[in-house]
Amino acid sequence: MIHVTVVGAGAFGGWTALWLLRRGARVTLLDAWGPGNSRASSGGETRVTRAVYGTDRVYIDWVARGLSLWRESEARWGQKLYRQTGALWMFGTDDDYARASLPLIEDAGLSASELTVAEARGRFPQIDFAGVRTAFWEEEAGYLLARRACQAVVAGFVAEGGEYRQLAVAPPLFTGEALEHLELSDGSALAADAYVFACGPWLGRLFPDVLGERAILPTRQEVFYFGTPPGDPRYLEGSCPIWIDIGDGSSFYGIPGNENRGFKVADDTRGEPFDPTDGDRVPTPAFVERSRAWLAHRFPGMAGAPLLEARVCQYENSPDGQLLFDRHPHAGNVWLLGGGSGHGFKLGPPLGQDVAGVILGDLQAPEAFALSRLRQVEDTPFKTQLLGRA
Repeated sequence: MIHVTVVGAGAFGGWTALWLLRRGARVTLLDAWGPGNSRASSGGETRVTRAVYGTDRVYIDWVARGLSLWRESEARWGQKLYRQTGALWMFGTDDDYARASLPLIEDAGLSASELTVAEARGRFPQIDFAGVRTAFWEEEAGYLLARRACQAVVAGFVAEGGEYRQLAVAPPLFTGEALEHLELSDGSALAADAYVFACGPWLGRLFPDVLGERAILPTRQEVFYFGTPPGDPRYLEGSCPIWIDIGDGSSFYGIPGNENRGFKVADDTRGEPFDPTDGDRVPTPAFVERSRAWLAHRFPGMAGAPLLEARVCQYENSPDGQLLFDRHPHAGNVWLLGGGSGHGFKLGPPLGQDVAGVILGDLQAPEAFALSRLRQVEDTPFKTQLLGRA
C-alpha cells in the first residue's frame, strides 16, 4: 500500500487526501492551523460556484462534475454545503469571456443564457443596471459554505480511515532525487512514499528555489458584509442571486444571505502582496468606502447600509491565472498543487479526484498546469481574477 502525505487541508489538499484514501492509499493529512482556518485561502464563509470560464473547457467540465460530487457529499455527510441561487453576470465592457462559455456550458450539461438588460432589470428590480451593456444568467450557479466544507471533508476523511495531524512542516530538504521525510513542528519526522504540497500561499515559502515570489504570489483581499434593510427580502436568497459586475477597470462580486450574515461584497482586483502568516487582517477604510460607494451605485436600496463584518483574506494565483499541478523538478515523489484561490474552491472534489488518479498512475496531469510554463509568464502582469479564471 502506497503511503502519501498531503500538506494542507484546504479545498485542494483535503479533497486530494480523501480521494487517495478512497483509492486504497494510506494517507496522512497535515495542516498547521486546521481546515478552514482564518489564515487559509480556503477559509472564510462562502465561495462562488459558477461555470463561466471563457474557453477553458477543463474548468467548465470540472464545475459540472463538481456539482454532482458536492451533492453526493452532502447526502453522505448529512450537511448542506451548496446553495443554488443562480448567478447574474453584468458586463459594462467586453463580454467575450462569458459569451464564449455558453456552448461549452451547454455541452457540459449545465444551463447558461444571455439576458437582455431589460429582461434582467425586470427580473431583478433591486439592481440599477446603469452602465451595463450585456447580462448573462447561470441557472445552476450559487455558493458553497467554505469553512464548513473544509471541516466536513477532513471529518469524512478521518471517518473513512485517514490520519489527520495538526502540525506545521519545515521547508523540505532533498537528498538525491526524492524526498525522504518531512520535519514536523512537534520535533518528529514523517516519511512517506509520495508527498503532495497543497498549502496555498505558503507554497512559495516552502519551495523558494522553484516557485520564488512571482510564481505563486499571495495578495491581500478584503471582503465586506453589509446589513440589509429590516424586513426587506430583496437582498436575500430567493430574491437576489450571486452577482458578478465587470466594468471598465473594475470587477466586483457578491453573495446574498448566507445564514443572515449580511450582503457580501468584494472587489476582485488583485491587492498588494501579503504575508499569510503574520499579516494584519484589519480592513482598510479606503476599501470599505470604495465598496460602500459601489454598493450604493448598483444596489440603491443598500445605500448607507451599515458594515456588519469585514474579512481580510488572500488570493494566491499564478500570473496567467491557471492552476499549478506538477512534480517537483528535482524530486520525483513530490507534487506541487495550488494557484487556485479566487476560483478554485468549487473545483475541489473533481480536482482532488483527478490529482489522486495522476499520483496513482491512472491519469496525466494537464499540460496547462505545468510548472515549466510559469517561467515563461514570470514577468507577465497578473490578471484580474474574474477575467483570469476567478
